[in-house]
Formats: sequence, structure tokens, C-alpha cells
Amino acid sequence: MNPFERVFQWMGGALFVGALAFCVYSFLIVWSRGAAFNGPAVLIDGILFTAFAAHHSVFAREGVKGWLKRIVPNRLLQSVYVWVASLLLIVVCAAWQPVGGEVYHVQGWRAIAHAGIQIAGVLMMASAVRMIDALELAGIRSHSARDSLQITGPYRWVRHPLYFGWLLATFGPAHMTGDRLIFAGISAFYLVIAVPFEERSLIASFGEQYVRYRRQVPWRMLPYVY
Repeated sequence: MNPFERVFQWMGGALFVGALAFCVYSFLIVWSRGAAFNGPAVLIDGILFTAFAAHHSVFAREGVKGWLKRIVPNRLLQSVYVWVASLLLIVVCAAWQPVGGEVYHVQGWRAIAHAGIQIAGVLMMASAVRMIDALELAGIRSHSARDSLQITGPYRWVRHPLYFGWLLATFGPAHMTGDRLIFAGISAFYLVIAVPFEERSLIASFGEQYVRYRRQVPWRMLPYVY
């Protein structure tokens, strides 16, 4: 790998971290502000998030993969995916139309309980990322670096603990505004749709090993529910 490719990968990783930080800032700060409920904004925000979510399906198509491999070295495919995903996430947060409204706002011990749920979600995501390799997730290390199926740690509870943690973090705020609820709901909806397709790829990669793992851990991303 030449120096330009390494720089491209690391810049993509930096953009990935920046996009996540911008998303966290939007969720915690921008979308905490009260405003009058704006119904039409829900449709606009849904379209924005659909554009972000759709890229995963587009990149997963064999035809698109084949076309990309003709113009992008295979070792950079994951990095290109991260670049596109990160830029789209920034666009979603920057162009987000305020929904407004307040669903609930609890205080006291209930607020502490909600904070505990969110912290548990963040810790769950951190644990999952640590086990699957953060550099791979950021597009800095090739996907081929992961040659074994992860079935320990949080993967003993659900097959997709990263998504489980996301649900806890996004649905856990003590102050649930319309913007936070719409973002959490739309993202959860797309995760539910995406998981079966992702598991097809995992079966293709790990075969019978993943089939056995599914029998051992029956829940995809939410224990006793899904």
C-alpha cells in the first residue's frame, strides 16, 4: 500500500470519528431544544436518513461491488464505504429539519435511571467495537484482517450488540424531544431491516459456524424481542 492510500484511509478514519462526534453533538445539544411541533419536518428527515441508510444496501450489491473494484483497489473498498457513510451522516445532521415538540422530560431518580440506560448503551457499543476492531470499522484496516467470528463478550447476549447499544443510547434520554424520538425511531427501523441482509453476508463468510452461533444466541439485537 502506497503512502497516498494510507493517507486516504487515515483521513477517512478521521472523518468517521468527526461524523460520529457531530451526530452526538446534534443528538445531545441541537435536538434538545424546545420548539413548536413541525409535522412536515418528519418526512424531510425521513428522506435524509433514507439516503444515509440506502448506501449500505447499494454497496452490498454485487454489481456495485464489481463496478467499484474496477476503479478502486480492493484494499480500499472499506475505506471508500466509510468515506461515503461519514459524509452522508454529516449531511443528515447538518440538514436535519427541526421536528420540535416534547415527548417527556423526567427528573430525579428517573433521570438517573435513564442516564444509566444510555451509559450502558455506550459501554455496549464500545465493547462491541473493541472486539470487532475499531480500525477495521473506521476503514483503516482491511476487512480481511478479521478472520474469526466473534461470539464472546456482548456477543453472548445478542448477535448484534453494537445495534443493541445504539437502541439503548438513542431511546434512553431523560428528556425525549420530537427530534430525538424521530431520529431514534427511524434509525431503529432501518437497523431492523438491515440485520437480516447483514446476516446473509455473515453466513456466506462463516457458513455453518454462524448457523450454530444463531442457534446459541437467538436474539438479533434486542433480548427477548428481536
